[in-house]
Amino acid sequence: MTTNRRRFLAGSAAVAAASVSQVAMAALPEPVLQTKPDTMPPLVPNTGRPYNPVVTLNGWTLPWRMNGGVKEFHLVAEPVVREMAPGFKAHLWGYNGQSPGPTIEVVEGDRVRIFVTNKLPEHTSVHWHGQRLPNGMDGVTGLTQPGIPPGKTFVYEFVARRPGTFMYHPHADEMTQMAMGMMGFWVTHPKARHPLIDEVDRDFCFLLSAYDIDPGSYTPRIMTMLDFNLWTFNSRVFPGIDSLNVRRNDRVRLRIGNLTMTNHPMHIHGHEFAITGTDGGPTPRSTRWQEVTTDIGVGQMRQLEFIADEEGDWAFHCHKSHHTMNAMGHNVPTMIGVDHSGVAGKISKLIPDYMVMGERGMADMSEMTMPLPDNTVPMMTGEGPFGSVEMGGMFSVIKVRRDQKPGDYSDPGWFKHPAGTVAYEWTGALAEPARSSDAGRSAMPRADKAAAPTEVQVRKPTGHGGH
Repeated sequence: MTTNRRRFLAGSAAVAAASVSQVAMAALPEPVLQTKPDTMPPLVPNTGRPYNPVVTLNGWTLPWRMNGGVKEFHLVAEPVVREMAPGFKAHLWGYNGQSPGPTIEVVEGDRVRIFVTNKLPEHTSVHWHGQRLPNGMDGVTGLTQPGIPPGKTFVYEFVARRPGTFMYHPHADEMTQMAMGMMGFWVTHPKARHPLIDEVDRDFCFLLSAYDIDPGSYTPRIMTMLDFNLWTFNSRVFPGIDSLNVRRNDRVRLRIGNLTMTNHPMHIHGHEFAITGTDGGPTPRSTRWQEVTTDIGVGQMRQLEFIADEEGDWAFHCHKSHHTMNAMGHNVPTMIGVDHSGVAGKISKLIPDYMVMGERGMADMSEMTMPLPDNTVPMMTGEGPFGSVEMGGMFSVIKVRRDQKPGDYSDPGWFKHPAGTVAYEWTGALAEPARSSDAGRSAMPRADKAAAPTEVQVRKPTGHGGH
């Protein structure tokens, strides 16, 4: 090791986040970049302490090097182009060629050194969300460190003191930088058998994020606070989100972090799960119970675990319906039940391609082949084995197969249902179904009743400020 290198490392241990000299830069780990949007296979460690690696949904794990017993990583904050779904790309900010940035995996007790090079047009920092570390390594610009100027490299160094599920993101111009996609996952594996952390067969992780990108454009609106139109798993929208492919009877762990500005009730079909961990650490066994939906609040991490003992293609999604749609137009009035036939005929004489929208419901959108602006993904899309899935946004599929090999994450294709196990059309005679004729009673009836009933025509409000 050179004298300059020794001086640099000694200084970095004493300073919160030290700027790296040109001489020291020559000794930095080579930055590893990834631009493909595919789910990469787990990175099996070949140096350092062993662990069972995670699989990042539509992402990857950042390689490292060992240097004098320290695990060294190199993050590059930079503008990136992220394919959010086939045919739809966004100009975002991220790390090492992608948004979110690569997952960082370490082992409890590892001394970690992360070099952060800033290739953004403004200063930045990195906050290691949920970590126990020296205050000067916490990454809050102006409070615990100066911002990393454009073109400069800073170093963070600390010991990964506790196992768990964490994330990293800027604490500099957060409104802009997180709205542009700057975030990443962090997993600290236990160094030995842990009484609250079970061994699992499949370990997936991803971040929830939201963007406001006008149809036909490429760059998010950075001043949006609530009215986002794209809800994503790892900056991907369905059908661009890969399926989670597992073997029947695998114990599966899902690690999820929420970096949007609202909560997300995450729901799994066909199975029950338990919450086994948060960013505060593994949960005591006495606090765990079975769920099929759990709400993940802003800035929270959750570990969900279940036994994948039911074969099939099981939906996995946020249960807020407008979070499973793409490129929504929030100002479209509700037109359900309105007969456009006369008006449509007259308008089509002037505009041959005119289409009536929303007369029967939102499924019209997926049935019509409407022309879209360039670089726009349809609102509800994705073809399943029985037709349109009519979903977008935060939606994927957990594929459980008895013949999926251990460690095989490839897509097995659509499930082949055993005979007699699929809902079907009934063509026989039907008795008239029972229907209620009771309109409901008031808990406090009016003393002066109206002479004749009044039916009010209600139009749904068009504002979406509540989410």
